[in-house]
Formats: sequence, C-alpha cells, structure tokens
Amino acid sequence: MDGTVLVADDDRTIRTVLTQALTRAGCKVHATSSLVTLMRWVEEGKGDLVISDVVMPDGNGIEALPKIASVRPGLPVIVISAQNTIMTAIQAAEAEAYDYLPKPFDLPDLMKRASRALSQKHHTAPLAAAPREAVEDLPLVGRTPAMQALYRLVARVMNADLPVLITGESGTGKSLVARAIHDFSDRRTMPFITVQAADLHGVDGPASLVARARGGTIVFDEVGDFDSELQGRIVRMFDTFTDNAPRILATSQEDLAAKLEAGRFRNDLYYRLGGVTLAVPALRDRVDDIPLLTEHFLARAERDGAPARRLSDDATAIIRAYRWPGNVRQLENTIRRLMFTALGAEITRAEVDAVLGPTPAEVPRAGVAEEGERLSASIARHLKRYFDLHGDGLPPPGLYDRILKEMETPLIEIALDATSGNQAKCADLLGINRNTLRKKITDLDIRVTRRRKLM
Repeated sequence: MDGTVLVADDDRTIRTVLTQALTRAGCKVHATSSLVTLMRWVEEGKGDLVISDVVMPDGNGIEALPKIASVRPGLPVIVISAQNTIMTAIQAAEAEAYDYLPKPFDLPDLMKRASRALSQKHHTAPLAAAPREAVEDLPLVGRTPAMQALYRLVARVMNADLPVLITGESGTGKSLVARAIHDFSDRRTMPFITVQAADLHGVDGPASLVARARGGTIVFDEVGDFDSELQGRIVRMFDTFTDNAPRILATSQEDLAAKLEAGRFRNDLYYRLGGVTLAVPALRDRVDDIPLLTEHFLARAERDGAPARRLSDDATAIIRAYRWPGNVRQLENTIRRLMFTALGAEITRAEVDAVLGPTPAEVPRAGVAEEGERLSASIARHLKRYFDLHGDGLPPPGLYDRILKEMETPLIEIALDATSGNQAKCADLLGINRNTLRKKITDLDIRVTRRRKLM
C-alpha cells in the first residue's frame, strides 16, 4: 500500500494496532483520539484515507463525514464502530462513507478495504448528505458477518425503486427490517401500511390500500400464506400503479421458491415481489450475537421500568447454548420474563432453566447433517447458506482465508481436546508437522487451557 492514513479512535490499543499494521504495509500514519485534530489534518490537506471511530470524546465520526466531504471531496473514509446496530450501518451509508466495519473488526479484512480505498484515492465522490437520526430503538443488533452483511444490503436498497422480499424464520426480525427500510428511506414521512390477508378482501381492498399509502410503503406480511385469489389481487394492484406508487415490501417465512415449484404461488407475483431478497438469519446461525442481544434487552427492560438485572456466567452459557426455535422474539420475551421473576440482581442458571422449561439446551448448529452425508456435502450446505445470506450481493472480500480459518480453528481445537492437549499426538493425528501445529495455534489465536499446553 502507498499513501497517508489518518486514524481517529479514542482507544489507544486500536490506534497502536492500526498504526503498526498500516506502517508495515508501507503507509504513513497520523493517529489521534480527537475529531478536532482529525479535521485540522483534513483541512491542511493531509491524508489519502481516513479511518475513524463513531463515538469520540469530542464528537461523532459519522456526523463529521459531510464536513470532510465538503473540505476534501473524494477523500475516502472508513467508519469503524462498536455500535453494532442497523442504524449505524445505514447512517454510515447515508453519509456516503467509503466503507463501514463493526468492532471488533478483522484486521486483515480492514487492511484489504484500506488498500482498495487508497487505490481509488483520486476518485471524486459526490458531496455527502447529513446523516439522519435514528427514529426508533430497533433491536436489530449484531456484529456477526451475517448480520453485518444484512445491514449493508439494507443500506443499499433503502431508496432503490425496487420491491424487497424479506425472508426468514418466525421471530428473526423480518418486520423490523421492513420498518427500518421505510423509516430511513426518503419515504419516511409517508404512510407505512402492513397488509395481512384480511385487508385484501372486499371489492375495494387493494385500491383502498394504495389510496391510504399515498406513495409510502406497503408491506405484505407473510405473503406466503396468501391464497391464490389474494395473490391475484396483489398482481392486479401492481398493474394500477402510477407515478406516485407505493414502495412494495413483503415478508415470508415460507420458501416461496418451493411453493412456486409446487404450483402454490403465482409465478408473476413471485418475480414482482423479488426485486431484491433479504435473508434474515436464524438466531442459531449467529450465536455470537446472543450475548449482545441479551445486554440490549436487559437495558431496554430496565428503561421500561424493570429492576436492574445481570446474568451470571452460568446463566449466560445456558442462554448461548439454547436452540431458540422462536429466534430473537423468544429471546427477548425470555429476558423480559427473567427481569421480573429473578429473585436477585444476578439471574442464575436455575432461574433460566425454570423459564426455558424442560427443553434441553443444545449447542447451536447452522444445519443438521443428514445420515450418511459426506463431510464435503455438509460443508457445501453451510457455504451455500452463507452466500444466500448476502442476497444479490457477494460476501466481503477475503473469503478464502476467512473460510479456511473458520474450518481450521475448530478442527485443531477438537483435535487438541481429543489428544488431551498433547501437541505431538495432535500433530500426528492431523498429519502435519509439530512446528506447523504450533504456528497455527499462534496464528489462529487458539486459547491454551490446562488440557492444551504449548509443549
């Protein structure tokens, strides 16, 4: 890489890590914990790239983007933030940040994005628009790759003149995604209408909906449950649209493609609704977001008047391992119930067990291998699901190394456990050199326990 990077973050460790990594890559780096200092450097003409945190002691990094764009048009800004919500991703996109990454970020991934930004440093970008304030505390929280990919897709389609189909299991937050698309779009001051099957009955049903929407947003809730007659009414409603037509969104936990093949969903409606498809992942497919969601729901319940509570380590482990068939909705309801039923300030494992009932906790899995299925086929299913979560887009660059790391880490951890931490036996089991195993343990940051000792 070649160029000067301005780093603004109030965390000294992050400033140090980024400075060292960028310097080793060949860049010059100026790092600060102050937005005022950052703006002074920008105004002085310093820097070919800015990497900035959002929440700073003297301001907000996203709110500074319009000023940076006005002073230095075309200067790319990568936003990094510990506020892992859909609002942050949307605000960064609206303010025309070059890129956005949640904390904790993957350093190699950030370096690749920085390299791309520096290679385009002479590109002139349009003036950034001032970001809008969050209009609602939406519980769309998550730092996992699946959720961050979803946030980016929402930001890209927010004002696109295309229908959006939002798919996912019950309780994953499909309606919240639909609401976010409307509330952050240019139509946010116009009506937002959720339509269920009963609303389409009657001669004037579809026409009255269009009249009520007045150019706003219409959401067909669980459109997969609509019978063929109602599907036909929706198609005919599309045919009546004028220049002031409403934005059409639809949610479905049903597999519409499967229903289409079975002849239970109209072909013309399927393709009209599926301009862009957003797949909301199940909670078991983003288990690392469970602690973050739990903290969010504990804080929200406390703001709503519930007594202050926290989860014990054992209780957190049970909640993290539970299967959550009802997804995020079930998790929120469970946390709210625990806030009122817990006897003390700390929620115990026994209290969590009492609320969850006799259903055993399970280690979450992204999919269940079928009997006799080859390992390669099982891996292929997981990879296909990961690609599907990005809708019409592609996963972030660096996929090859990222997938290898995701596979190597559990393989080595399980092999170490199976050999009681004996690295010589583990290396023999894996069929690799012992020094290679040591290097991988270090590179993959595999934790050393009493059963796993560097020997």
